[in-house]
Amino acid sequence: MSSDKIDQTESVHGGDVKALPMRSITMPVAIASTFRFDSTAALQAHLRGDAPQPDYARYSNPTVREAERRLARLAGAEDAVLMASGMAAVTTSLLTFLSAGQHMIFLSDVYRPSREFIGATLRRFGIQSSCVSPDDVSAIEDAMQDNTRVIFCEFPTNPHLRVADLRAISALKKKRRGVQLIVDATLASPLNARVLALGADIVIESATKFLSGHNDLVAGVVCGRSGRVEAVRELRSLLGPTLDAQTAYLLLRSLKTFALRMKAHNEHALAVAEALEAHPNVERVFYPGLASHPDHAVASDLMSGFGGVVSFHVRGDLDAASAVVDRVRLIQHGASLGGAESLIHQPAIFSYSDLTSEERAAQGIADNLIRVSVGLEEATDIVADLYQALEG
Repeated sequence: MSSDKIDQTESVHGGDVKALPMRSITMPVAIASTFRFDSTAALQAHLRGDAPQPDYARYSNPTVREAERRLARLAGAEDAVLMASGMAAVTTSLLTFLSAGQHMIFLSDVYRPSREFIGATLRRFGIQSSCVSPDDVSAIEDAMQDNTRVIFCEFPTNPHLRVADLRAISALKKKRRGVQLIVDATLASPLNARVLALGADIVIESATKFLSGHNDLVAGVVCGRSGRVEAVRELRSLLGPTLDAQTAYLLLRSLKTFALRMKAHNEHALAVAEALEAHPNVERVFYPGLASHPDHAVASDLMSGFGGVVSFHVRGDLDAASAVVDRVRLIQHGASLGGAESLIHQPAIFSYSDLTSEERAAQGIADNLIRVSVGLEEATDIVADLYQALEG
């Protein structure tokens, strides 16, 4: 089993076949809030780090720790820390590496709650930010300030699937001491890109999505070098967004099929993107696996697969896009992504309905934009469903 490549063996075993409690094939669920120590000496050894063991569930849990070990291995990281949601992973990571009076740069076309946290919540705490296009490395350099401490981006972005040149950004941030490159790689997944190897300091994923893949749990994970992850873990334990053991168990179950599922997502999404691009009622398709995508060359260089999300503009206005969403039969109407079931989502209605059309356009969200999370149904059936909806 190679440490630099994820295959199905890696997904099943997480790098090695190890002895689990009670000789179990799967990691048992440790449902307990408190764990006892055999002696004061054992507690002291635990506190020194000489003989660590679980003590209190907000800090550690055997099932959660096993899932963290597996996720770190998949990401090519030294360590990982799980949290109660992907947003908890984003917010806790940014709070760990930013302080009042400092500055961060984030790349546009970012998940709206992340943008709101950066632009509103962090600003209340005295942290300033600059927004830069994902394809403009020179603009990132121009936005750098003496107090810049974080560059944050998604890889690819949501919902337009822009692919930033992480190698170039990493080379840029190395010129400035103390700057961390934090990457939300939810849409790539560790199968399609090892972003730590591309120069990221921290990689975040919403484990709700492709890592779990069944639309049945909510979790987030932060991976990186041990020291950085431990700093995030300490703040997580203080703030409290700890993952529970049952959810960690479900995530461990899902990881065993992760490589199989992700390869199918890649294959199906590419077929859907190509079919949509050929349809006369589709104005434009956003998928980095297409030669028409502005970041196709960068994506082909940095990614081994292009993911399971496809976005597109229908010909027409807000109502035309809504009509397409309402006409699908196999694909279900929902805002998440990465699960076995295909989902369709109209950002202007679901995520940005509180803004005017002009305000949405200023953030790059067109009224006729539709996003599809391409699931594990037969690709021909997904395409057929989209075609009948587009032709209605």
